[in-house]
Amino acid sequence: MNESMRGRVLIVAGSDSSGGAGIQADIKSVTAMGGFAMTAVTAITAQNTLGVHGIHEVPVEIVRAQMKAVLDDIGADAVKTGMLHSAAIVEAVAAELGAHAEVPFLVVDPVMVAKGGASLLDGSAVAALKEVLIPLATLVTPNVPEAEALTGRTISDLDSQKAAADALLGLGCDAVLIKGGHLDGATLFDVLATQETMQVFSSPRIDTRHTHGTGCTLASAIVALLAQGVELSVAVETARDYVHEAIRTAPGFGKGHGPLNFLAVFSDDGES
Repeated sequence: MNESMRGRVLIVAGSDSSGGAGIQADIKSVTAMGGFAMTAVTAITAQNTLGVHGIHEVPVEIVRAQMKAVLDDIGADAVKTGMLHSAAIVEAVAAELGAHAEVPFLVVDPVMVAKGGASLLDGSAVAALKEVLIPLATLVTPNVPEAEALTGRTISDLDSQKAAADALLGLGCDAVLIKGGHLDGATLFDVLATQETMQVFSSPRIDTRHTHGTGCTLASAIVALLAQGVELSVAVETARDYVHEAIRTAPGFGKGHGPLNFLAVFSDDGES
């Protein structure tokens, strides 16, 4: 492989038929950041901006086969996980990653609940995430409800975000990004914590209902940049800026929580 050609990202996640979240958002975000997206689909959802109307889990052996096919041939500079749905899939993904230890970066987005409120992760799978997948992660990117479920802590402000980040580091990952969009306030705070440092990013809240897939999009933008050799804090800052602009210039599709403008990065003047 040409060493200058980096940015191969394997995304292990569920499909969103509306194109705003899941694998579809991941592919668009990785591509917008200059990466090459590959996928292993874990579940098929019947979904739109109003909610999730059905979930069909992909058999575990097919999930592993997709991962193995990609990693044995093309390889990956980074892997990102999203909706894994069940403990069996979490464990299978961790096992396949263990068989390909040469992959340098793993970003775990612990997707648990869709924007419309539907559960995307079985209760038993939370324990599996904590025990077998998060310890392998370069970065874990929970929102507030997900961080609360993983730590058992209540998060109500910036200080409790920081405390939860410390608790998540105790599970063995290299870094944690706790996103504060679910908290009240005109300013959003995201906390990036490693074993050595803690950094707070802030941005003004955009008053909009068009936020479908923000978590998927952010994590995928970060992993695409990591796969191209960008340092973690720079990758987070760049990805946050991208998502902020993608929300601001959202196309306005759908009757509910609409999708983002994944092409926002290509706008010279910031206008849609």
